[in-house]
Amino acid sequence: MQGVLEDLQRLVSIQSVSADPDRAQEVQRSAEAVAGLIRDLGCPDVRIASAGGAPAVIGRFPAPAGAPTVCLYAHHDVQPEGDRAAWRTDPFTATPIGDRLFGRGTADDKGGLAVHLAALRAFEGRPPVGVTLFIEGEEEIGSPSLKALLAANADELAADVFVIADSGNWAVGAPAFTTSLRGLADCVVEVRTLDHAIHSGSFGGVVPDALTSLCRLLATLHDDAGNVAVAGLHSGPGPDLDYPAERLRAESGILDGVEYIGEGTAVERIWNRPALAVIALDATPVAKASNTLLASARAKISLRVAPGDDAGRALDLLTEHLKTHAPWGAQVSVTGGDTGEPSVIPFEGPYAEAARAAFAEAWGVEPVFIGQGGSIPMVAEFADTFPNATVLVTAVGDPDTRAHGANESLHLGDFHAACVAEALFLDSLGSERR
Repeated sequence: MQGVLEDLQRLVSIQSVSADPDRAQEVQRSAEAVAGLIRDLGCPDVRIASAGGAPAVIGRFPAPAGAPTVCLYAHHDVQPEGDRAAWRTDPFTATPIGDRLFGRGTADDKGGLAVHLAALRAFEGRPPVGVTLFIEGEEEIGSPSLKALLAANADELAADVFVIADSGNWAVGAPAFTTSLRGLADCVVEVRTLDHAIHSGSFGGVVPDALTSLCRLLATLHDDAGNVAVAGLHSGPGPDLDYPAERLRAESGILDGVEYIGEGTAVERIWNRPALAVIALDATPVAKASNTLLASARAKISLRVAPGDDAGRALDLLTEHLKTHAPWGAQVSVTGGDTGEPSVIPFEGPYAEAARAAFAEAWGVEPVFIGQGGSIPMVAEFADTFPNATVLVTAVGDPDTRAHGANESLHLGDFHAACVAEALFLDSLGSERR
C-alpha cells in the first residue's frame, strides 16, 4: 500500500487539467507516467492511444485459457484547481491530514487508477484473469473523443466485465455500487430587448432591459416549490433509501435557514429527477455598473437528465421552453452545448454477484446500491459499444471527497478496502476457472 500511495502522490503532482489548453503537455506527461506504472506491473502490451483528443493509456494482460477478461477503467485527467486560496494544502501536492489524503485527483480519479495498480500488484504481474487497463485522459471535459476511441480500439478493449472506478460510496465505511446515473445537457441562452444600451433614467419604466428580462425567463424554469418546470422531462421513482436531513445538510453545506427545493424524497430528487441550474451569466460586472438598460444578456444553463430520458430530447425540450417563455416579447436565442447520456446499470449475473461478495469481504459490510446525481457519460458509451458485458460502477470517493471543488480528498481507510475488494474480485473470477 505504501508504494501505491507514493505513486499516487507523484501522479497528483502532475497538473493534468484537460480543460486547460495551456496544460496539454501536463496531460501528455500524465499519460506517459501512467504508461510507465503499467509497464512496471509487468504488463506486456502498453501503449498511449488517441482519437484526436487527449491521450489515453491501454495496457493488456492476456487472459489465461478459459478465463474471462476484465477491463479496469479510470481517468488520469483532473478538474482545474479553482481558487487556490480556498485550499487547505497545495492542490497538486498530495498531503495526508489525519485519515485523508488531500489534493486534486486523489479521489477523482487518480485514486481509482491507484486501486487498479494495487489490485494488480497483489498478483505480481500475473493476474488470474485477462485484464485490460483503460485509463482515459479527457473524462473531465465530457469524453468528447471517447466514442471514436472505443470504435478504433474495440477489439483490444472488449471484455466480459468493465469495472469503472469513478463514482462515490454511500458513506465512509459504506461501499456502494452505482446503478443509475443522470445525464447532462447544457446550453447558452441570450436575451435581447434593444439594439443598443440606453440611459435607465430616460426610458426605465417603459423599455424592458435584457438582464431583467433574462432573470424573469430563468425564473420560469422552476415552479414555486423548486421543481423543474420544463414540460416533458422524464422523472423516475427513487430507491427506498433514507438520506437523513441532518446528514444532507452537513454534506451539502447548505446555510442555516435555506430551504431545500423540489418535492419527493432526497435521493429521488438527486438521482432520479431532472435538475436545472444557472451556472454562469454574461452581464456587466457590479464594479463596472452604470445606470444603463442593457441591450443583451446571456446565461449558461446546466440540465441534469434523469435516468431513462434521452439527453438530446431533454435539451430540445429545454430549448423550446426558453423560446416560448420570453417575457415582454424579448428576443431569445439558444445555443445548444454538450450532452451526455444518462444510464441505468443493471447489477445482475455471476460477475456482479462475485463483485458483491468481494466487496462485502473487504469492507466487512454489505455494499449499498445507489444512484448518482452527477454524470459519467462514458458508462453509456461502454454499454452501447459492449452490450453483452457486465458493467460495474464502483468508487474510492465518499460524500466528503469534494471532487471538483477545493480540498478534494481521499479517505485512506476506504482506499485500502477498495484495493482489497478489487484484488479479491479478480481472484474470485480466476478461482472459478481453477
